[in-house]
Amino acid sequence: MTEPVRRRRTLRLRTRVTLFFSLTALVASLALAVVTYAVARSVLIEQRQETAQTQAATNAKTVFDRLREDQQFDMRDLRTEGDGFALLIEADGESSTDIRHSVEDFPSELVAAVGQGLSSRQRYELDGAPFVAIGINMPAVKATYFEAVPMATTESNLRAIATALIIGSIVTILLAGALGWWTSRRLLRPLSRVATAAGEIASGGLDARLPAESDPDLDRLASSFNEMADAVQTRIEREARFASDVSHELRSPITALTAAVEVLDGRRADLPERTQQALDVVVSQVRRFDSMVMDLLELSRIDAGSTELHREDVDPRDLIPRIAQRYGFGEVPIEFDRKVPALVKLDKLRFERILANLLENAREHGGGPVRVSVDMRGRHAFVLGVDDAGPGVARGERSRIFERFARGSAARHRVGTGLGLSLVAEHAQAHGGDAWVEDRSGGGARFLVSIQGAT
Repeated sequence: MTEPVRRRRTLRLRTRVTLFFSLTALVASLALAVVTYAVARSVLIEQRQETAQTQAATNAKTVFDRLREDQQFDMRDLRTEGDGFALLIEADGESSTDIRHSVEDFPSELVAAVGQGLSSRQRYELDGAPFVAIGINMPAVKATYFEAVPMATTESNLRAIATALIIGSIVTILLAGALGWWTSRRLLRPLSRVATAAGEIASGGLDARLPAESDPDLDRLASSFNEMADAVQTRIEREARFASDVSHELRSPITALTAAVEVLDGRRADLPERTQQALDVVVSQVRRFDSMVMDLLELSRIDAGSTELHREDVDPRDLIPRIAQRYGFGEVPIEFDRKVPALVKLDKLRFERILANLLENAREHGGGPVRVSVDMRGRHAFVLGVDDAGPGVARGERSRIFERFARGSAARHRVGTGLGLSLVAEHAQAHGGDAWVEDRSGGGARFLVSIQGAT
C-alpha cells in the first residue's frame, strides 16, 4: 500500500478567514476602546476639576467678602457636594464645614504651595475615595481657603464607560467572527463545488460540470473548469477508443498467427534444430503478444465502464483452491485466517483475474508463489495475499509497478506484458479496495489485495 505523504497540519481556510476577521475586529475595537476611554477620562476629569475649581472659587469669594466686612458666619453654611468639605485657616485658627476633617486631610504639597502665597489644585485619595483639592490664598484677609470635592461620581462614570467599551468590543469581535465565517462560507462554496466536480472526474465521472455563476469572476472560473473538463474527457475518450480499436483490430491477425504457429509447433519434429529454436522464439512471442492484446481488451472495457461489478455469495475455502488448481498452482499452500467467514460477497470473474494474475506474476518475476493467505482486516475488508520467493520490490517502485506497462527493476529482462498488476489494481478498486506490496518475512515480496464490503 502506498505510504501517505505526511503534511504539516494547518488550519482550514474557513477557520483562518474567521480568525482573521476576529483578530482584525479585536485589534480595531481594542484600539478604539483605549482611545475612546482615554479621551473620555481626560474630558470628564478636566470638566470635574473645572467645576470643582469654579465651586471653590465661589465659596472662597463668599468667605472673603464676609471676612473683609468682619461679619460672623458659620462654615457649615457653605454649599459643598456630597462627601465634600471645606476648611478655612485664619490667624486665630481653623474652621471646617465638617468637624471630622482638618488640614491634615488635604495633601501636604497643596498646603505648602498655598502657604507660599499660591493658589493650586491637586487630585488625591482620602480613605480610599478620590477627591480633588483646591487651595486659595487670601492675603487681604490673612486667611487660606481649602475645599475637597469628591470624584467618586466621575470614577463611577468612567467605570461604566469602560464596561460599555469592553462589552462593545466583545460583541464586535463575535459579530466579526460570524461575518468572517459567513463570508468564508460564501466565498468557498464555489471552490467546494469545484473540488466535488474534480473528485467526480477523478473517480471516473467525466460528465461532471459546474453550473454557471452569477458573479463574473466566479463564472470565469466555472467556464474555465468546464472547458478543461471537456478537453480532458475528449482526450481520455479518444485514447480509450484508440486502445480499444487497436486491440480489436489486432485480435484477428493475432488469432490467425497463433493458429499458424500452433500448427508449426505441432510439427516441430520435422524441422531442423536451428529452425526449432527460431520457432520457440516465435511461439513465446506470439503467445506473449496474444496475452497482451487480451489484457488490453480487458483494460479498454474497464475504462469504457462496460464491465459491471456482480457480487455474489461464494465460499472462499472452495473458490480459491479451484482457481489455483485451474491455473497450475494447485501445490501452493493456502492459509485461511479463522476470522474469514464461510461466505463472502465477491465478483467471481474479477476475483479470479486478481488471483490468477498475482500467481502468474509470482511465477514470472518472484521465483514462484510460496503461499496464498486470506484474512480479514476490520469487519468488512477481505484481504488476499500472495507471497513469492523473489528478490522483492524496491520501496521506490512499490506504487509504480501497479501502473500500466510498468515493471520493477528486478523484472526488466523477464517475460511479461506489464499489465497484470495494473489489472489487479483495477479489479481491486472496482471492489472498493486497493492493491499494494510489502516485504515478506524471510525474503521476497507479499502482494496484497483488499476487497471492501465482502461481508
